[in-house]
Amino acid sequence: MFDWIVGLVEQGGYLGIALLMLAENLFPPIPSELIMPLAGFSAAQGKLDVVLVVLSGTVGSVLGALAWYCLGRWLGPDRLRRFADRHGRWLTLSPVEVDRARAAFARWGVPAVFAGRLVPAVRTLISVPAGIAAMGLGRFLVWTTLGTALWAIFLAGLGYLLQEQYQAVASWVNPVSNAVVGALVLVYVYRVVTFRSQKPLAGRGTR
Repeated sequence: MFDWIVGLVEQGGYLGIALLMLAENLFPPIPSELIMPLAGFSAAQGKLDVVLVVLSGTVGSVLGALAWYCLGRWLGPDRLRRFADRHGRWLTLSPVEVDRARAAFARWGVPAVFAGRLVPAVRTLISVPAGIAAMGLGRFLVWTTLGTALWAIFLAGLGYLLQEQYQAVASWVNPVSNAVVGALVLVYVYRVVTFRSQKPLAGRGTR
């Protein structure tokens, strides 16, 4: 994968960076922690412009986030409630908790989306609840773009400064990403084991 990423950045330039960052959001095993530092290194060598590197990486990443947002909008709260009613244990959500989560996201969605785009492993996932909660497309794009741009600036900037040592960025960020994934898995397993279904109270409908 490393050689493929290097080849696409070197041959595809800004378009290659955008496509890689799009793919990184759709298929998380493709690491932005390698793509953007490599692009920053290329900018340091004078092969690319660092501003356009950040711009292309941000555009590609936002397009990937938008795809997950659209999936969340398609899924929607009603479909998610029905799924939770049938398979709540494996989803670790009951229909009642779907409504609670949606209400919480309606309140805290903006900081969640912004901060989520800065956290490895969560960067992709945060777009789905934003879509399910029907967060306004304009607000979603603004805060996703801001968070994504900061992440792209951080990674490209490190690659620009480190130059030939740009691969070290991945070795620094990967443990954080692995820790986040491990924590998410542990929380999921705990939720599955301790899951108790909650039904809406009789006579009270869901919105």
